[in-house]
Amino acid sequence: MLQVCPYCDHEVIEGADECEACGQPLTEFNLPVPASPLERALLSDRVKLFQGRQPLIVSPTMPVREVLRLMVDNKVGCVAVTEKKKLVGIFTERDVLLKLGERAAELGSHPVSEFMTAQVESLPPTAKIAFAVHRMDLGGYRHIPVTGPEGEPTGIFSVRDILAYVTRKLGAGK
Repeated sequence: MLQVCPYCDHEVIEGADECEACGQPLTEFNLPVPASPLERALLSDRVKLFQGRQPLIVSPTMPVREVLRLMVDNKVGCVAVTEKKKLVGIFTERDVLLKLGERAAELGSHPVSEFMTAQVESLPPTAKIAFAVHRMDLGGYRHIPVTGPEGEPTGIFSVRDILAYVTRKLGAGK
């Protein structure tokens, strides 16, 4: 018999210890009852609410100098790196600080693939916001790509999105 994971809505076999799609434990299948409208919204609303803007997409071979210019010009904290339309990495402000640092000018002609984060965690647009926040917290991410069924980036879910969402929900509760 199949059940639905309470974190990501993936179908799981009854009795499974963890969800094969999101890795969350299923041993305590009964989640506590939400204590507030905000908690209820976090457990029911989906990441697809934030799909209004397309992510900036670059090639792995694009020089990091050009990528930085795109990020500054578009006022974004990250870009999705794709090859044949499939997500292969993410390049973020944190990558700039930790991997380029004060050597950004001298490394500007190098391809972004040398500095991107290649082991990218992503979410489907159907992921619940609470699950996205949990995944970001566990990984220490400020941005997480949202991908379609073929692995193509369709959006970026960010800490800024979470803050705006919570602010909106708390304002609606007044």
